[in-house]
Amino acid sequence: MIICLHSLRIVRFEKTKTLTIWLTALLLFSGNMLTAQKPTRVKLLHANEWRHDKRLGPDVQRMIGNVIFQHDSTYLYCDSAYLHESTNSFDGFGNVRIKISDSLNIFSHLLDYNGNSKIAELTGNVRLIDSRATLTTEKLWYNRQTRIAWYLTGGKIVDQTNTLTSRRGYYYTDPEDAYFKDSVVLINPDYVVNSDTLKYNTESEIAWFFGPTTVTSEENLIYCEWGWYNTQTDKSEFSGNPYIITKNQKLSGDSLYYDRRLDFGIARQQVKLTDTVQNLIVKGNYGEFRRKKGSAFIVDSALAIMIDKHDSLYLHSDTLAIRFDTLHEKAEKMLAYYKAKLFRKDLQGMCDSLVYDFSDSTIFLYKDPVLWSEENQLTADTIHIALRGNQVDTMALTNSCFIISVDDSISGTYNQIKGKTVTGYFKDNQIVKVVVTGNSETIYFVREEDGSLIGVNKTISSDMLILLTNNEIESITYIRQPKGAVYPLRELNEKDLFLKDFRWIGDRRPLKREDVFIW
Repeated sequence: MIICLHSLRIVRFEKTKTLTIWLTALLLFSGNMLTAQKPTRVKLLHANEWRHDKRLGPDVQRMIGNVIFQHDSTYLYCDSAYLHESTNSFDGFGNVRIKISDSLNIFSHLLDYNGNSKIAELTGNVRLIDSRATLTTEKLWYNRQTRIAWYLTGGKIVDQTNTLTSRRGYYYTDPEDAYFKDSVVLINPDYVVNSDTLKYNTESEIAWFFGPTTVTSEENLIYCEWGWYNTQTDKSEFSGNPYIITKNQKLSGDSLYYDRRLDFGIARQQVKLTDTVQNLIVKGNYGEFRRKKGSAFIVDSALAIMIDKHDSLYLHSDTLAIRFDTLHEKAEKMLAYYKAKLFRKDLQGMCDSLVYDFSDSTIFLYKDPVLWSEENQLTADTIHIALRGNQVDTMALTNSCFIISVDDSISGTYNQIKGKTVTGYFKDNQIVKVVVTGNSETIYFVREEDGSLIGVNKTISSDMLILLTNNEIESITYIRQPKGAVYPLRELNEKDLFLKDFRWIGDRRPLKREDVFIW
């Protein structure tokens, strides 16, 4: 397809082979057009000496000293030459110069020029110099009709900022475009580009990539299979399996936009950010990254994965924002908002917003948070989780705290703990101790080992201590002013079986990692 950018005509090739085929076809087509036109004659304007030697051929003339030819509007200079009148061509030797315009000249040691095809073949220390760049090679062809120069055995172009080398190259002197193929290297003071196929415009200083390409600098490495880079503004865009690698992160997506000066990037579709220090992967379909500000965010099916070889944690929300450390080398905090939902085999949860602090391995859940751990549902105004070795160590619930577990799913009875603040202590990701402080209340269904019901324990106390084994209550110690008793179930009505503000939302519990996308 054809893409227009600042009146610059760009041709995108899906396969790098197509570029060479297309250029070769263009050159042949141009030659065919020439044969259909009546050629003009090459004129000799000056020579210090003129000789005719039959040994060189009946129509060959030898010119020596300050030789000047004119063909149309082009002037050709050399120290000596053989003029072939029958073929309208000549061979030039020594200090060859083709003056195409005031701003475009070509120099070499040898020249084979054909006036009918208007193609010049130059050999030996060839230099094409225009107002913006210099091309050097050992052998160069130049078509005056199409104004295209090309080399096939290695060449180099140097402008005020960049140096570009390749095995093959095609230089368009009119739009000042150049195509390069095979071992292409563009060297800039700030980075190095290695590509299979590249187009470069010496006026706009924009490089286009067609094929596997890397852009390497001190800050990062960029890979793509198609894209462009503006070497004047340091803005670029990449597609075709693109990614950016920094010291500890890798960013990939279907397409990437990058501003090197601002260190700002945009990734679209199948976005993936990997932080190797924190073992963190963040995915989505749109992301923005501001490395100088130490921040990034991903939206549209955003998913964070805290990788663990035993039990990874999956977190989804409308937006996942990341804050990096002062050196911008590793993720320091992750913010999930809104509709945050998490899944791990031993822990699930949901809330309006969440903060994951990597520096001390803590998780804060805000606004209607709920957690499920084994048989227990935990709710509060705010929940704080502290991890150690990627396992839950402690959990703190603040204000309107509830811990609920199902006693009997058939009869719809629940064990309940309520208080102002609740602290849970874990071992091997199981709750082993719970400390409740402030306005503590419990409803607990006391049962025999065979499951038969003894009665319902309803108690209020200032504080309490609960010990658990295998997620079942082993003992409850009421601290300061306990008041309650064990009641036969028949003496209680349905309202008595639930503490105030009781809320069971087990139907919203994610049972597998894909469920984090279901709110």
